[in-house]
Amino acid sequence: MVNGRTVLERFPAGGPRGSWPAEEFAHARRMEGLDAEVVMDLATDAFLVIVRGDVTLDAAA
Repeated sequence: MVNGRTVLERFPAGGPRGSWPAEEFAHARRMEGLDAEVVMDLATDAFLVIVRGDVTLDAAA
């Protein structure tokens, strides 16, 4: 967790589908009950799927 955010997954911004893979991943996590959102990390040129706050993730899920 960094700055009150947990990064669930990273997607390269230069991909042919842009942010769509990240948006689809975030949507699937929201369907599981997580409050996932997509943000852009300019430093690494990547879309990050994050959850704000202190979240405990089930590794078996």
